[in-house]
Amino acid sequence: MSKREIDSVAVLGAGTMGSGIAAACAEAGCRVLLLDVSPEMASQGKERMSAGRMPMVENPDALDLISTGGFDDSLGLTKDCDWICEAIVEDLQAKRDIFGRLEKFRANGSIVSTNTSGIPLRSICEGMPERFRTDVAVTHFFNPVKVMKLLEVVPSEDTTSEVIESLATFGRNRLKKGVVYAKDTVNFIGNRIGCFWMLAGLHKGKEARGEGVALEEIDALMTAVLGIPPTGLYGLVDLVGLDVMDLVAKNLQVNLPEVDACREYVQLPSEEQTMLEAGQLGRKTKGGFFRVIVNENGNKTKEVYDLSNAVWKPSVAASVSSVPRALMFADDSQGRFVWNLVSETLCYAADLVPEISNDIVNVDRAMRWGFNWKKGPFELLDELGNKDVVSRLESEGRKVPKMLEVLRSSGYDNFYSEDSTEFLGTDGKCHLVVDG
Repeated sequence: MSKREIDSVAVLGAGTMGSGIAAACAEAGCRVLLLDVSPEMASQGKERMSAGRMPMVENPDALDLISTGGFDDSLGLTKDCDWICEAIVEDLQAKRDIFGRLEKFRANGSIVSTNTSGIPLRSICEGMPERFRTDVAVTHFFNPVKVMKLLEVVPSEDTTSEVIESLATFGRNRLKKGVVYAKDTVNFIGNRIGCFWMLAGLHKGKEARGEGVALEEIDALMTAVLGIPPTGLYGLVDLVGLDVMDLVAKNLQVNLPEVDACREYVQLPSEEQTMLEAGQLGRKTKGGFFRVIVNENGNKTKEVYDLSNAVWKPSVAASVSSVPRALMFADDSQGRFVWNLVSETLCYAADLVPEISNDIVNVDRAMRWGFNWKKGPFELLDELGNKDVVSRLESEGRKVPKMLEVLRSSGYDNFYSEDSTEFLGTDGKCHLVVDG
């Protein structure tokens, strides 16, 4: 069957994410119906699109394409929409309830999606009509929608290929997103690997601080090795919020496979747990691992929280090497931290293919587009030297992950060809890289 054209969109939920999706669709020239529990809440969501220092829409005329309403009186209007995207509260029963109400209104051939970041699609689909199961997918946007490039598209067991192709084409061509094809596994691709890195990083960071590595150094090291923005590790946790990281950890604890390596890190370290209980969560509480103090003259001073002594002190900028390989294999406290955290993260990713994605390209794209890594896990392994990584893993008595074993058996040195037009598949053969 051919792709389904998407020109009219309904977004269920007018919170930050739903409003961001609606705004992006309107700027792409689509007619948009934005609904929420009440018409007033939907109208407030529309108003937020043009407010603040970073409005969701660049062209105010796009707002003319958006109409609003409430679930009780306007859900029937979804019958005229090609795609209905649910972006309500992250609660399984709430999502199932709204989809159950939606089914009697939407037209045959319309596409349905959920913007969940962690609820399995199979749980949403359980017991739902066949029409729903074949027409539904996950469209996981990253926040803020206007800024973040990543869009993860995930089918259910019954989703038709034309639904996935239609969503991917629309996301790529109309919304200008980088589309990644994921599987219906916990946290999909980007958050599965990214949250492992962050949670493991808090634990490895505690070990490194015990060896005298400053918190600012840890952020600088992660920035240098992964090519991420200067927020680094602790700065990113401050941005996300320690409370959100705790919720993510609890969700992983419930949903991860029993033998998953991330289970070792689903409890926050003791210092971070104390911060959480004290409400010291990050930027939302004016302080987490870092804070900015403004004096009476308007001058700003950045401070860092000394976790060992529970006191604030002036933050000192750290200077580290800009060569990832040099940092990865350095025989000092910085090198041990980088190796311990980055090698575990890369091995974690290399053991998740094909569980979370059919190929390494989607994994690398998810980390570049969703977490702003300069290179994805497999691209970074190529840069660091796969043989050297495997040699050190074996010298430490650690298991060599699946994709590194595939690479070793293939006879190739790298996962990607020199010109990056080909990649190594799970079958040990080279395949062409296609646009995402």
